[in-house]
Amino acid sequence: MDTRISAKDITFSYTGRPEKAVFRHVDFSVRAGDVFCLLGPNGTGKSTLLKCLARILQPQEGKIRLDGRDVAALGPSAMAKKTAYVPQTQVSAFPFLIRDIVVMGRAPHLSLFASPSRKDSEIAARAMETAGVLHLADRPCNSVSGGEWQLTLIARALAQDPEILLLDEPTSHLDIGNQLKILTVVKGLADQGLTIVMASHFPDHALLVATVAAILNQGRLVCRGKAEEVITERNLRQTYGVDVKVLYIGDGVDRKVCLFPALESHHLPPLSRG
Repeated sequence: MDTRISAKDITFSYTGRPEKAVFRHVDFSVRAGDVFCLLGPNGTGKSTLLKCLARILQPQEGKIRLDGRDVAALGPSAMAKKTAYVPQTQVSAFPFLIRDIVVMGRAPHLSLFASPSRKDSEIAARAMETAGVLHLADRPCNSVSGGEWQLTLIARALAQDPEILLLDEPTSHLDIGNQLKILTVVKGLADQGLTIVMASHFPDHALLVATVAAILNQGRLVCRGKAEEVITERNLRQTYGVDVKVLYIGDGVDRKVCLFPALESHHLPPLSRG
């Protein structure tokens, strides 16, 4: 399969100083139809890397290419027609209807003063159906649950009709049921040929949906490969500093899972009582 998006030797620093780089010399490529899952500790730069892929941020060094073209040479509209970015957290200050939020995803396909057409509304409706939120179309966006809101943001991204979907921690702060809903949508979109790059805190999620996984740690992409090859007890110990067990479970599960050992007693200092 052809490479859709790639990073070549990219380095990013919010200060512009190389010695303060969030990450440095990062290389990877993602092929059409892949689910590329980026793992790593908090603060290691996963969100920043996704923003560079979305061209929200510009690396100080290296190149990001989309279908072989340097993204720095693409205009915002051309970029938005190819890639859609779903941030980790986003709130709306106004009680827009869910259908209006999703139709906003059609903006890259509209001229400056144009209004959404019937076709745009139909595309938005299909995106809501795919994401499982069509039944919420006439609900104010501030009246839905966290999981429903996250699925709405995914629907808005799908309304852009992208070829590449960038998801930043799409299951954060969600209960198990909503996590599974979102992972099911991700897998279904990949099965339809969409290329997905997803940052996650959960190695188990990579084992569920990823075709490729990578670990970003201490500013470096330390390993990359098939999810089952990357998510090992050794790699997780080096990345997170905990002894996670990776075991195969049958009996209806039929996959590898990550398990924490039993918690040991730990004597905390007494709380100060005022």
